[in-house]
Amino acid sequence: MPELSHRRRLLVLAICCMSLLIVSLDNTVLNVALPSMQRDLHATTSGLQWTIDAYTLVLASLLMLAGSTADRVGRKRVFMAGLIVFSIGSLLCSLAPSLDLLIVFRMVQAVGGSMLNPVAMSIITNTFTDARERARAIGAWGAVVGISMAAGPLVGGLLVESVGWRSIFWLNLPVGAAALLLTLRFVPESRAPRARRPDPVGQLLVIALFGSLTYAIIEAPDSGFQAVLPFGVVACAALLGLLWYEPRRDEPLIDLRFFRSAPFSGATVIAVSAFAALGGFLFLSTLYLQNVRGLDARHAGLWVLPLAAPTFLCAPLSGRLVGSRGPRVPLLVAGCAMTASAVLFAAFGAETSDVTLFLGYVLFGVGFGFVNAPITNTAVSGMPRAQAGVAAAVASTSRQLGQTLGVAIVGSVLASGIGSSPYKDAFVSAARPGWWILTACGVAVLVLGLVSSGRWARGTAERTAEQLESAEVKEAAVEAGARR
Repeated sequence: MPELSHRRRLLVLAICCMSLLIVSLDNTVLNVALPSMQRDLHATTSGLQWTIDAYTLVLASLLMLAGSTADRVGRKRVFMAGLIVFSIGSLLCSLAPSLDLLIVFRMVQAVGGSMLNPVAMSIITNTFTDARERARAIGAWGAVVGISMAAGPLVGGLLVESVGWRSIFWLNLPVGAAALLLTLRFVPESRAPRARRPDPVGQLLVIALFGSLTYAIIEAPDSGFQAVLPFGVVACAALLGLLWYEPRRDEPLIDLRFFRSAPFSGATVIAVSAFAALGGFLFLSTLYLQNVRGLDARHAGLWVLPLAAPTFLCAPLSGRLVGSRGPRVPLLVAGCAMTASAVLFAAFGAETSDVTLFLGYVLFGVGFGFVNAPITNTAVSGMPRAQAGVAAAVASTSRQLGQTLGVAIVGSVLASGIGSSPYKDAFVSAARPGWWILTACGVAVLVLGLVSSGRWARGTAERTAEQLESAEVKEAAVEAGARR
């Protein structure tokens, strides 16, 4: 990638943030529209879970493929293709006549979305080469999530109340078109110096693992343990297959050597935990506010503001802290705040009082605002720049897998707890185990943030980077010799 002026780098960052905005906005807007969709399409709780998880599942399954493909054929080219497919999928979602077709069109959206965030992060990593500048850019990137959390529920609530839930998908069309035109004009093309070959077997194993695991979790309350047991077996077999097959490939879809770095491994698990908490938190909150408290979509959107505002304010601060002091402090703050928020709901029934409900939302917003920048920065900063796309894709995959599992597990626990009881009467007690699960996610962020950010962890990252760079040099020398 050619050296760009400071103004041009900021413009590239803004364009990449536009892609994150439409993907994040889509998720937050959708959560507000769930009760309206449930009534209009006669959906069950598992049906609502699938409208979210069909998207995040496909996204998680294809992110690593998109990252390696972008490194190989060109990041700008893949990024533009993603914007086109995502916009088409959004249009189809707005026209879906049934729940089944809506789920299918959400999967089309996800195919496009898989080409956006990890590729955009790879573009940012290769544009901002200075460590501090990159950390601040990633902090700004994280702030966009806060903007989507603030704007999504408000705009979505207004649209659902005034036009209908289908209109929420129209938001993606003008932003996607503007981002496409700006990318064509201002974003330079870049790719990895040495192309990575496709790994179709690894890709199929990833799809089998994520898909079968999610299906088993979501459908277990309705279908029973025995009915979903074969899918659990498929998930275990796919995981063992990945662990056996991937190390034996010269250029695997998932380079397991990355996980020799404690910070990278920690960032991966932290991403799963944090985004599982986010997915479960939004799912429970939306259903409670509208189906139990009886608020309309607009007022339910207003209740999300105490969560969104701290996320927006804390994300840039987290990026600056990562750039100046490293990831430990932001991760510890994130873990403490997310744990405290979940405990308020699990142990003290925060839903029953406006004051504790407000405090729980604020604490979660602070925690989530601090967690995003250290995850991304840790995932890509210790890796060779040539593999930035793959490393960023693993971090993005962890986020989407976490959100998928959060909605699947918490939703299934909720459905099992409610059973045949009256929905409004049973919701708070049925949701309590879900809040304890979110508490465990917050504790995981706290503990792993502490363990993966010390001197020992940094040493493992340095050794891993040296090994990867040495392996790349050897492989390049072998290829050069073969050409001769």
